Amino acid sequence: MEAVAEGLWGLADYEEKKGEVGKAVKCLEAICQSQVSFLPIIEIKTRLRIATLLLNHSNNVNHAKSHLERSQLLLKSIPSCFELKCRAYSLLSQCYLLVGAIPSQKQILNKGLELISTSEDGFSGRLWYCNFNSQLANALTIEGDHHGSISALDNGLMCATQMCYPELQMFFATSILHVHLMQWENESSVQDALNRCNVIWESIELEKRQQCLGLLFYNELLHVFYLLRICDYKNAGQHVDKLDAAMKSDLQRRQQINELSKELDAVNESLSSSDLNYRDRSALSAKQAHLEEQLSNLAGNDKEFSEPIYFGSSRRTWEDKLELAPPPVDGEWLPKGAIYALIDLTVTVFNRPKGLFKECLKRIQSGLQTVQEELKKYGILDGMREVDLQHSAIWIASVYLMLLMHFLENKVAVDLTRSEFVEAQEALVQMRNWYIRFPTILQASECVIEMLRGQYAHCVGCYDEANYHFLEASRLSENKSMQAMCFVYAAISYICMGDAESSAKALDLIGPVLGVMDSFTGVREKTSVLLAHGFLLMRQQNLQEARNRLAFGLQTTHNTLGNLQLVSQYLTVLGNLGLALRDTVQAREILRSSLTLAKKLNDIPTQIWVLSNLTAMYQQLGEKGSEMENLDYQAKKVEDLQKRMSSACLSSHHVELISKVKAEAHQLSETDIKRAISGPSMRVDLDIPESIGLSVTSPMASSSRLMDFDMGRLRKRKA
Repeated sequence: MEAVAEGLWGLADYEEKKGEVGKAVKCLEAICQSQVSFLPIIEIKTRLRIATLLLNHSNNVNHAKSHLERSQLLLKSIPSCFELKCRAYSLLSQCYLLVGAIPSQKQILNKGLELISTSEDGFSGRLWYCNFNSQLANALTIEGDHHGSISALDNGLMCATQMCYPELQMFFATSILHVHLMQWENESSVQDALNRCNVIWESIELEKRQQCLGLLFYNELLHVFYLLRICDYKNAGQHVDKLDAAMKSDLQRRQQINELSKELDAVNESLSSSDLNYRDRSALSAKQAHLEEQLSNLAGNDKEFSEPIYFGSSRRTWEDKLELAPPPVDGEWLPKGAIYALIDLTVTVFNRPKGLFKECLKRIQSGLQTVQEELKKYGILDGMREVDLQHSAIWIASVYLMLLMHFLENKVAVDLTRSEFVEAQEALVQMRNWYIRFPTILQASECVIEMLRGQYAHCVGCYDEANYHFLEASRLSENKSMQAMCFVYAAISYICMGDAESSAKALDLIGPVLGVMDSFTGVREKTSVLLAHGFLLMRQQNLQEARNRLAFGLQTTHNTLGNLQLVSQYLTVLGNLGLALRDTVQAREILRSSLTLAKKLNDIPTQIWVLSNLTAMYQQLGEKGSEMENLDYQAKKVEDLQKRMSSACLSSHHVELISKVKAEAHQLSETDIKRAISGPSMRVDLDIPESIGLSVTSPMASSSRLMDFDMGRLRKRKA
């Protein structure tokens, strides 16, 4: 019977290579369903093979789980078979993960660790030990047990160190850093984890480092997330550049591989012809060998892989995967398409404060295209809703949907900055519609959507509606940073309303933030609240205190954030203040600098505000020619802004966006919420630093506009 089994195994391999996965499974199931008994070891190997096929090629996780549970029962009666037992535990753990059975997953992983503790299987046993600890850390992170997750990863790191395996050490070190970034108990712990990654990465030979593309992307992205969060933009820049260069190099390599593959296919087809003469066949054979060698050199260690890929969808090849660790650990953070999109997003987030909007829009478009192609690949089409998703597809869907929302959020902010209100409307409506369709997966976006609705309402002068949405966003978030920024945004809206009661409400919102502004990581909240407070003090005629606040905030913004728009608005308020204090020499210099920045950003409301101040200054100085020239330019800008605002207000989306009604959507169970947000890999946190823009605008000459880019992290609201 062993020969029969080997024949069916071979036939299954043949059918799989042809893409006939169903036939391959039937060949294997013939062994399991046979009336004649096979040896237990044959049945075990067959069921493991079936489970692998199902996990690689289908969403039939429960069927795969049944085969693995049967294999596990059979293995209990066999004293040896260490590798098969470990493989069964690992596959079964992934099945439990895909169906959301985290307690069962932890139980099976602990059994695997117990097996290894009684084994003397050397190097292989240590690799399986790393595998189980990696999966256990992931399960613990899903449950919110960050300390337990770090403990499991520390065990893996210690084992990899004992093995003298720096690449595997780097896998665990970066994973630990990621958990610290998600948890963020204190900055020193995060810094220690970051430093350890740097030491281990430098210990890897340069040639090997270049081959570890997955680790390079993972490590560099984590560095960027950390540096942006602490507002160290100077050092973040080199990591962003390194990521972008590595992505472009890999894309170029993939293109070369595709071109060579097409050429090789054509040569193979020609060689299949039976009427070739000896000379032509020899020439084609030589070309075939040359092309195969070129492909081998370009592909390097790239290969198809047969291990389950966590996502329960169609089989992916080397083109889609960025491995972080060797088999059987076979770690992966995100599919390659998601990594590419995330790099585009990172470049966007980094460039937005610098006003490089052309590059930002280019990256946003590129990222959206990548994400939409991947969503289509996984069957997420127009009209599909969250309830239509198979459970095993929740995580991969969440990855791309969250990326989609981040890109749209940046699109809204860029468009509002450029006073492209209609385009901002369209992107914001898209965000809202995606949230309504996928409310559990996109729960973290709910408060962001409300905040962006507030920003839009503010830009078109609907300050009362803006206040509502900002305060609603603060209620939807439990993140202190997000709440603080929403309070600042709402305060600015109140200030722009102009009456004494509104100013008092603004102070009530600003006061608590001022009291804790030094407790936040980085200086985003601090620079924002100082600008708002300085603006309020100026309105209240407390000019000297306003100047002190604004000067300190401007210095901090210039030295740390490098945010041109925020600098421009600080300068505009200070220029206005200079006029009030009759310091026209300083006011002229400050306002001209502000106008230069506002023009670079195409920030029309700020330009109008600066121009109105310059007009007032020219009147004070009696410079009639400059005054008339300035008024003429100012009138053109006001007319341009009024046209843009009128177009926005006439749009069908305007009323629904500013209305004091929150988007409602049906939420799934708490368990599904945790799975959708956490995902099957603890290395899935897409909670990256984001830019959030706020504008205060009125088309009148006396208007003011304040814009702040908050690179703060967006946190999910707990269910």
